[in-house]
Amino acid sequence: MDARDDGRIRTGSMLSGTAHAFTAIVGSGILALPWSVAQLGWILGLIILVAFAAITYYTALLLSDCYRTPDPINGSRNYTYMDAVRALLGPKNVVVCGIMQYSLLWGTMIGYTITTAISVANLKRSTCYHKKGENAKCHVSGNLYMLTYGAIETILSQCPNLEKATFLSIIAAVTSLVYSSIALCLSIAKIFSHRKIKGNLMVMKAGVDVASSKKIWHAFQALGNIAFAYTYSMMLLEIQDTLKSPPPENKVMKKVSLYAIGATALFYISLGCMGYAAYGIEAPGNILTGFYNVLWLVDIANIAVIIHLIGAYQVFAQPIFAMHEKWLESRWPTSSFNNIYTIRFPLIIKNFTVRFTLARLLLRTAFVIFTTGVAMMFPFFNAILGLLGSISFWPLTVHLPLRMYIEQAKIKRGSLKWFMLQILGLICLVVTLVSAIGSIADISDILKHAKLLHIQL
Repeated sequence: MDARDDGRIRTGSMLSGTAHAFTAIVGSGILALPWSVAQLGWILGLIILVAFAAITYYTALLLSDCYRTPDPINGSRNYTYMDAVRALLGPKNVVVCGIMQYSLLWGTMIGYTITTAISVANLKRSTCYHKKGENAKCHVSGNLYMLTYGAIETILSQCPNLEKATFLSIIAAVTSLVYSSIALCLSIAKIFSHRKIKGNLMVMKAGVDVASSKKIWHAFQALGNIAFAYTYSMMLLEIQDTLKSPPPENKVMKKVSLYAIGATALFYISLGCMGYAAYGIEAPGNILTGFYNVLWLVDIANIAVIIHLIGAYQVFAQPIFAMHEKWLESRWPTSSFNNIYTIRFPLIIKNFTVRFTLARLLLRTAFVIFTTGVAMMFPFFNAILGLLGSISFWPLTVHLPLRMYIEQAKIKRGSLKWFMLQILGLICLVVTLVSAIGSIADISDILKHAKLLHIQL
């Protein structure tokens, strides 16, 4: 345990940090990677998968050194991403950074609510297909599933902080490996069944029955999907703040990033390429929907997706809760809302107690209910989340970490390293702009058919 600097005891380890990081990076979006590779072709798809794993890892290394300032080992702590921006770049950058960071975190919570409902609906439809055949019309409503998911997250939201939610991250990481492995194995089995590797080398050959403009929008969207599929910069410093020391937090966090991003890249490249090899240009948006002969195995994968999203939700929610409660405590330090209350349950487990504040109990519950309500009203929000992700990729993952590192390491303007960092930032800016264009085109297409309170399955 470590209570150095601020008196707070931190118990996080490399294992817990890796679990948090892996859960933050890997979402159910991994199941869409074969579609993304299909839009780019073999050559560009592989290059993008490898290149952005390397870029994300490099910027994560730089950001890890910004947890403490001005010295990365003995300096003052920056508890959050916004604190690091404030300390190194000044208050002018904090507002924009905070809006983008917490909008993306909240948007991910909404997206996970919708995706969970879709996964449960897929299970329901799978049962229907078992009974009536794969060509049967099986219509399912997802609103009840969203309400159930919201109720579960309301209970889990009472975990005090991200450190205490480590068990959820570990469960989420394990289940993500389960459904990813199932999808990978089914893709490999399909390749062996037709004894042919499908797909095209070049992006412009990625579909013959699709209009050229749509090919371009899809390629742009796929580029963005892969680019920010690796990122977890908006969570990195919050995860680093859970780690005990010694050893120094930045050194542990760099190993965490290596293991989490390395494992993620391995799964992304394997599933993206095997799924594309199995389906070619016909790769579905969710690779699990392409398998009908082994529905029981697909059901297990969908259950794993649901469990993963239940745990991952809290990884993104806890920083938002911490920010709100920290503000309330500083604004009204003597309020009864911030008092800690303890309830003992001796009849359930010996010495079992629950500690809570009214702020945590009421505000977290209200926030989860509001998030669930937004997800139910706008079930097409995942398309909007894609736009949020593309817009946030350059500033949060690349631009601000590079600027903070330049300031922290005192890199001279005009030096070779300074120029190389600027070129890297420029390349990623182009990717953000291109993927944003693709996301806007996707949103405009989805909104033509979207309905309030109705999930598109």
